[in-house]
Amino acid sequence: MKRNKIIFWTATIIIALWEAVMPIGTWISAPEYMTFGTKALGYPDYFAYSLVIAKVLGVIAITYPKTPKMLKEWAYAGLSFTLIFAFISHAFVDKNIGYMIMPLVFLGVLAVSYIYKNKIQNSN
Repeated sequence: MKRNKIIFWTATIIIALWEAVMPIGTWISAPEYMTFGTKALGYPDYFAYSLVIAKVLGVIAITYPKTPKMLKEWAYAGLSFTLIFAFISHAFVDKNIGYMIMPLVFLGVLAVSYIYKNKIQNSN
């Protein structure tokens, strides 16, 4: 049980740092780079801001222990979609293998978080 919680929280903290803390930090400390990644893929500027807000809300939902189960499931799904579509965007637009692999790595970390969340819930 303790091992499962450690794995869950480690994976979840990695996701929280990648999906929420880093984008918010960029928005606050270097707003000129806020649209750098999405603009290169051909998305409008407002997309970057709405994506960050959605990711932060998703991270809050998966990290806050009292989030209703259905909302938590939707948050995991939403974060999964952002990572899958990041991969697809890079695969079709810039074809940079490093940019293509990175979202898949974090999708794997998100999957670990989700799997261990369920293991913890089922053991209670």
